[in-house]
Amino acid sequence: MPTPETSQSLEALLQESSFDFLATGKHRTSSKKPLSNHDVVLLDVRCDEEVHMLPIAATVALTVARIPVHEIPNRADETPTDRPVAVFCSAGTRATMAYVCLRTLGLGEVRIMSGGLPELIGHALPGAIWKRQSLMEETS
Repeated sequence: MPTPETSQSLEALLQESSFDFLATGKHRTSSKKPLSNHDVVLLDVRCDEEVHMLPIAATVALTVARIPVHEIPNRADETPTDRPVAVFCSAGTRATMAYVCLRTLGLGEVRIMSGGLPELIGHALPGAIWKRQSLMEETS
């Protein structure tokens, strides 16, 4: 759980979000990173209705956590602090809100996943999964 020592105010987070910070994408991560780095946790912040319509199944050793964005303030302690976290939703708005909330609570290794759900789905197509598995087997 984030501690008061690691938390920061919204004002401090906004002051940190300079042009350099935003232009260099320090608040974002590629959707490929969680697929190539198994230490990264995908955090799905979509609402229950969306997840019911389009569930994301973890394959190829991915860790997927799910906390709807409106529950983040009460369930932030369920977010891993020992691993990088890539937050995603359908369009990016809720992922951004979750990112801000988690950063103000002290989680430093949280990023917004670029491309969100649409890009993640592209990586979950059978051909893409097969290619990743083949590459993993070659490097083992």
